[in-house]
Amino acid sequence: MTDDGSRAPGWPGHLPVGSLRFVRSSVHYEATIAFYRDVIGLPVIDEFHESYGEDGTIFGLPSWPSHLEIVRSHGHAGSIDPFDQIVFYLPDERAVEAMTTRLREAGVQPTATQHSYWDDWGGVTFLDPDGRGVIFVSWVYRPQL
Repeated sequence: MTDDGSRAPGWPGHLPVGSLRFVRSSVHYEATIAFYRDVIGLPVIDEFHESYGEDGTIFGLPSWPSHLEIVRSHGHAGSIDPFDQIVFYLPDERAVEAMTTRLREAGVQPTATQHSYWDDWGGVTFLDPDGRGVIFVSWVYRPQL
């Protein structure tokens, strides 16, 4: 059940997922790791070096069942699609202000949003070192079921 008493959707019966990982390559690997670890504050749950020729860092979201993996890119920077984003739905405007303050104190400034939708909902957009959007918005997304 969800907070409002409605039934929370689960994984389909034919897809018994135990955990889920999102992977991104990074041409600015060290800076990107520092951004998500030190500035955003995501916990590192694992790292690997020269594993099948790759280096990577895995962040828990908020623990091990869901995680974000950043892998060192071996190529050049390709173009970043404006919708290549991570959205953090925070419980209220104070939480957004706290994260905005945290990023500004680390020298990261907000940028124009990639879509006016986020402006309409009070979202604040930053870019990670690879140019991908990181958005903080003051409401928690819940689909109409």
